[in-house]
Amino acid sequence: MPFTAYIAFVSREPRFLAFGFLAAFGSSFGQTYFIGIFGPSIQAEFDLSHTAWGTVYMLGTLCSALLLPWTGRQIDVLDLRLYVVFACGLLTAACLFVSLIPGAVALVFAVFLLRQSGQGLMSHTAITSMARYYERERGRAIAVASVGFAAGEALLPVLAVTSIALIGWRMSYAGVALVAGLVLLPALLWLCKGHGQRHEAYVQRLHAASRMQHGGLHSWTVREMLGDGRFYLLLPGVMAPGLILTAMFFHHLNLADAKGWSHAWITGSYIVYAAASIATSLLSGALVDRFGAARIVPLMLIPLVLALAIFWAFDSKWTVWPYLVLSGVNIGIAFTAVSAMWAEVYGVLHLGAIKSLTRAVGVFASALGPVIMGALADAGLPIVDVCLLFAAYALLGTVLMKFALRPRAVLTAASEHREP
Repeated sequence: MPFTAYIAFVSREPRFLAFGFLAAFGSSFGQTYFIGIFGPSIQAEFDLSHTAWGTVYMLGTLCSALLLPWTGRQIDVLDLRLYVVFACGLLTAACLFVSLIPGAVALVFAVFLLRQSGQGLMSHTAITSMARYYERERGRAIAVASVGFAAGEALLPVLAVTSIALIGWRMSYAGVALVAGLVLLPALLWLCKGHGQRHEAYVQRLHAASRMQHGGLHSWTVREMLGDGRFYLLLPGVMAPGLILTAMFFHHLNLADAKGWSHAWITGSYIVYAAASIATSLLSGALVDRFGAARIVPLMLIPLVLALAIFWAFDSKWTVWPYLVLSGVNIGIAFTAVSAMWAEVYGVLHLGAIKSLTRAVGVFASALGPVIMGALADAGLPIVDVCLLFAAYALLGTVLMKFALRPRAVLTAASEHREP
């Protein structure tokens, strides 16, 4: 049973799996859904329109995406503990800066810091460390870490709304800075105890594989990956969850208005999304370990297509639940299977550089999604009808991923890149 296997796995590796979970949870402070809760307060204080606030968010996110390929690849060369200090220290500074921000212009830099440290580096740390140091149970390890993302989505919005109401948005982010610096960072370093031995065992496995005649899967460099046609076939589908769901969550209140639903109803239902995401992450982790990520990834956008179709077709307020459940299923598979796929297809030696590049592409897509949806709505297309365009894009991504990850293509590429 998958659940029994998870219990045994966590019992064997409680400390490092908790590290992955906590790093993912800590990324929440730079994620769209968390920053968005502070949006109305920030807009009111700095007198920003929805378009202006969306533009600020896009610019900060794009700047983060441009830097992430460099900052992300440092996890390949730095000790993980030093990298954690860098990532979590930057997150602490980002949250403190937000609480002290002097004016609207500085908002771009504030968003950049939050996106770079939280959504970028903390997420990168959580998933890359799980994918790198676990091989036979890579899917389960990534799934356990991914529960941290969903836990943040389930718990933090309510806490943030309550905190803003009690002490204001500035003091709330100052409180987050204290938690990140005084609780999150020490806890992550404590959970890294014994990492030296873990990394040495990982290095020895790499050396053993390289000494084998016609050894295991060659670890591709970023340059080699960029020369692989499969990478470009995979990109549209891999980008789809970030582009589409970021746009949907960013515009959920506008979408609710178009449907005649209350704001409290749609945001209060986020826990359904989180629960579906957690359950799917754990299940897909077990499936990845059993069947391989290349078989799972091409299926991940089908639930998203169904979610968008349901949202478009029905006006009952109960539509929110199947829509959020199916969206959670999609993101649960994406969190687990896509991260494992990069390691499975391109190896682990340069995984930090590869993941940071693909992560940057994902951040770029998440920056474009809200702008695309808003621009189409401003151009006269009913905002709910944008869901159909997103569904068509997701279907195209599914076809391309299926073609790129067909068994013959994977085996052929692997055989051409084996160690001599």
